[in-house]
Amino acid sequence: MLNLDYKWFQLINGFAGHSALWDGIMKFLTNDGEYFFFLGILLYWFTRTNSNRRMVIEALVSACAALGGSVILSRLFDRDRPFVDHHVHLLIQHAANASFPSDHATAAFVVATAIWRSRRKEGWGWLTLAAGIAISRVWTGVHYPLDILSGAAIGSAAAIIIHVGISKSHTVQKVITGAIEMYERMEDKIWRVGRNQKGKTVKG
Repeated sequence: MLNLDYKWFQLINGFAGHSALWDGIMKFLTNDGEYFFFLGILLYWFTRTNSNRRMVIEALVSACAALGGSVILSRLFDRDRPFVDHHVHLLIQHAANASFPSDHATAAFVVATAIWRSRRKEGWGWLTLAAGIAISRVWTGVHYPLDILSGAAIGSAAAIIIHVGISKSHTVQKVITGAIEMYERMEDKIWRVGRNQKGKTVKG
């Protein structure tokens, strides 16, 4: 299994260094791709629809569960990074910490899957971005393919399990509904204060 994993790593990482354009894209995805997910979560939340806000809550809960599981696995299976044991095309600087599983792949796929569960058409786009981020981790030389596949599986499974668990628990749904309603009451007060202050400023 590990020999096959290394062969796939060599294949993907072997593309690095041959195209400045593709290397630039992969470095951007590996360094900054995750920020699209942060921005997406904020945009979905502030569209101020109940369905989007439930989706965001599910995504955040799922991310906590997935990343928590990823940390545990990294302690149990302390695998070195590819650049520690092999000669690789290393396109970015990275600490020589645990390689398995990939936190970037875990985080990207847990959020993408959570979105896909609620918004299928948009979800495919987010899953494509998650796949790009995962592949970029191998391309740039900081992860093995098994690291990103495991991260993707952990993230996707966490999102699906959390979604099913929440949908089947009336108690959890009531808690989420109550939390959203409480937040929206506070949000409405802030919006009203802001509009009033703006109106007074214009009037003056």
